[in-house]
Amino acid sequence: MSKVEPVTFAIIKSGLDMIVDEMAYTVMRTARSSIVRDVLDYSVTLCDRDGRILTQAKTVALHLGAVPDGIEALLARHKIETMKEGDVFILNDPYEGGMHLPDIFMFRPIFKDSRVFAFSVVIAHHTDVGGRVAGSNAADSTEIFQEGLRIAPMRLFEAGKPNETLFDIIRHNVRLPDLVVGDLEAQLATCLVGEREIQKLADRYGPETLYLYFDALIDYGERLTRQTISDWPNGTYQFTDYIDGDGMVDQAILIVCSITVKDGAVSIDFEGSSPQVKGAINSTLSFVKSASYLAVRCVLDQDVPNNAGVYRCINVSAPDGSVLNPLSPAPVAARALTGYRVVDTVMGALAKITPERVRAAGEGGNTVVAFGGYDSQTREPFVMVDMINGAWGGGYDVDGVDGVTNPSQNMSNLPVETMEARYPLRIDEYGFRADSGGAGKHRGGLGLVRKYTLLADSAVLQVRADRVDHRPYGLRGGLPGASSENYFSQGHDELTSMPPKFTREVQEGATILHHQAGAGGYGDPMTRDPAKVAWDVAEEKISRDAAASEYGVILHDEGFEVDHVATEARRAQAWRDGGLR
Repeated sequence: MSKVEPVTFAIIKSGLDMIVDEMAYTVMRTARSSIVRDVLDYSVTLCDRDGRILTQAKTVALHLGAVPDGIEALLARHKIETMKEGDVFILNDPYEGGMHLPDIFMFRPIFKDSRVFAFSVVIAHHTDVGGRVAGSNAADSTEIFQEGLRIAPMRLFEAGKPNETLFDIIRHNVRLPDLVVGDLEAQLATCLVGEREIQKLADRYGPETLYLYFDALIDYGERLTRQTISDWPNGTYQFTDYIDGDGMVDQAILIVCSITVKDGAVSIDFEGSSPQVKGAINSTLSFVKSASYLAVRCVLDQDVPNNAGVYRCINVSAPDGSVLNPLSPAPVAARALTGYRVVDTVMGALAKITPERVRAAGEGGNTVVAFGGYDSQTREPFVMVDMINGAWGGGYDVDGVDGVTNPSQNMSNLPVETMEARYPLRIDEYGFRADSGGAGKHRGGLGLVRKYTLLADSAVLQVRADRVDHRPYGLRGGLPGASSENYFSQGHDELTSMPPKFTREVQEGATILHHQAGAGGYGDPMTRDPAKVAWDVAEEKISRDAAASEYGVILHDEGFEVDHVATEARRAQAWRDGGLR
């Protein structure tokens, strides 16, 4: 560090941050599919020649902690000395560096003076990678061989020349080859942007100087992380959360977390979590690591850089053969749900360590609704994968947030106009779900409502939801958010309740209605400012009945003025009946 000049350090750090943000915008501008361009299910980062993350863009954070395992798998097959300028590598195999098959990693080695000195990395969720169900995301697959095309780490381009054999294999094994190849081309364009811009830094400072500052930047991330953790009390803190089931067996799946804080570092152990399951919600250990890193990063100071130095302070382990570290060929297509629950569980344990920095549970991760089928006239396929992003929980001194991406995602809800223009679907309802946010001194955010009607002759419908039996938890006396609900009709009958996860063939006129879970509240609801409760009633976020029953707030019959006398009596009665919640 004695050789590091502070101004140069700041310039290089800011330069790297700007490069990855420009890369992120490049994906958005050039991608072909809705799930990448509109839903924003992608991530970008820059790594040094050893595969250490230098910085990451404001994209899907839950992806990026898996990049070290991905690069490790890449370098195990392709030694860095064998790489050539113009090479591009891809992989998606969950048992060799990947997470699940739709997430295709792309790595481009960046050269200076004929040596690799960095990597551009882009991860994108592709609309379809084959398999038994359109979208390659089904929760009811029972082995990975049903889930689609598996790609071990291999060259997509060699010295700038495309690997036409691999391109042909991809085109012949996916339902929408133009979209998939188009998104691969968007990933490549983004890698080239990263290469161009970081080479400008190398031209200015020289690669050897950059190596020095890369080391300094990662050390800086580690130092700030250890400083924060050193303020936490040493000890072991536990928390357990649940997944409603795997869609095959109606039995709760346990996610058990123990965090040990010791001398500026944390160990996160998932011993006691459920064994791997038959359905496709198993999660690879790389994804569990990523979710754990993310949860810890959320409670660090804002000025801690997002790089490999943070990871040095966090050790993550999970038992072999568990739902968090499955053995091949366990299915993993719907593993995102388990990753979200890992975040919730780690955050629950962190709430015992640093309560002022942790919110109550969010909606539980996005709900996935997918329709896949063929046009009856042209036989052209369509695949619509909608990811409904919901709510944040209440916090130490703030209310939850309504209708926003889960903190682990940085994604977007697909606009209704886009969905109806591109797919044979009609959206009959889209809005906030009143009374869904958990009551608290600081209210949980509201979940969303989406109702779809199929306009094509037929399709396969997939739904992956959760938080039906195990609602998003509240903290410090806050109440849990409302349960998730699914309802289905074939179009000629009444809507009937459905399980959280299912796949079925449907016909024209079929309707699926999803009520997303709300987020948990923070603090005793009987201590919430009555004026804020009245405002929520006026905004139709909560009902008058909920104001009275959950918050002890009584409004006058007309308008939204608080009846202070009745409110004080109601809350006093709540004290006499059992004290604060």
